Amino acid sequence: MEQPDIFDRIVRRLRRDRAARAFADHGFLVDHMADELAERLGLVKRGFASALILGSHGVSIASRFAAPGRQIVAADPGFAFARAGGGVQCDEDRLPFADGSFDLVVSVGVLDTVNDLPGALTLIRRVLRPDGLFLGAFLGAGSLAWLKSALLAADSAVSGGVMPRIHPQIDVRAAGDLLSRAGFALPVADGESLKVGYGDPVALMRDLRGMAATNILSQRARTGPGRAWLAEIFAAFAADADDDGRLRESFEIIYMTGWSPAPDQPRPAKRGSATRSLTEALGGSGGAGRSPPLSPRT
Repeated sequence: MEQPDIFDRIVRRLRRDRAARAFADHGFLVDHMADELAERLGLVKRGFASALILGSHGVSIASRFAAPGRQIVAADPGFAFARAGGGVQCDEDRLPFADGSFDLVVSVGVLDTVNDLPGALTLIRRVLRPDGLFLGAFLGAGSLAWLKSALLAADSAVSGGVMPRIHPQIDVRAAGDLLSRAGFALPVADGESLKVGYGDPVALMRDLRGMAATNILSQRARTGPGRAWLAEIFAAFAADADDDGRLRESFEIIYMTGWSPAPDQPRPAKRGSATRSLTEALGGSGGAGRSPPLSPRT
């Protein structure tokens, strides 16, 4: 029996179409992920003639991965983003590309809302040529810790129950396991923790809406929040804010790296016996890329 979708595919596309209108004002997390992945790609001591960008977010992402002679195909699950980037609209677990079409695939900020993540990773590995590189980033477990707690408390106080508002998330260990299960060679998963300051909960929700990160669960609540519910959210914010009146929300970013298998690649070591750093796995010689803290939001 086919398993029901966790996420509503139609709503996912509509949310992304809505976010496309003013994405530049709210997409700072996606931009941060893209910059980090571009920096990591810059450490790789080899060229890539063809690249697929999953999560194109219009034209803002693909340009970071451009290089002389490199052909780039953009794709996005949202029609507006795909059209703006001159790319293809598709879900990551339903890629319309032939096996071995690319030697680089970069996924930015979309794999956390894919219904079949293991299947999506397997398809990504299949569209890569032998010894092709996959780089991915998305929000993982631990993100939006304050908002999750506040939503649960508000639901409990207003309705006496819990509404389906929270997306399932994976952690770094699970991400690494998924890469291995999908057949990637030299899989690496690591994480980064960011804190972003907000002056009120509406600003936080506005950013989530503007980056297409609101609730798209198939079994989500179908009615909007009422005044009593919003009052509970504001009360929780006031109680938890720092002395400066701002609340620091957490965003945990998971980065994934894997290579399409090739005969001349080194064999993976047993778990726990690794001697290669992330940078070495990428083919570089320096430390992993570091980005400055994100500035407070209003």
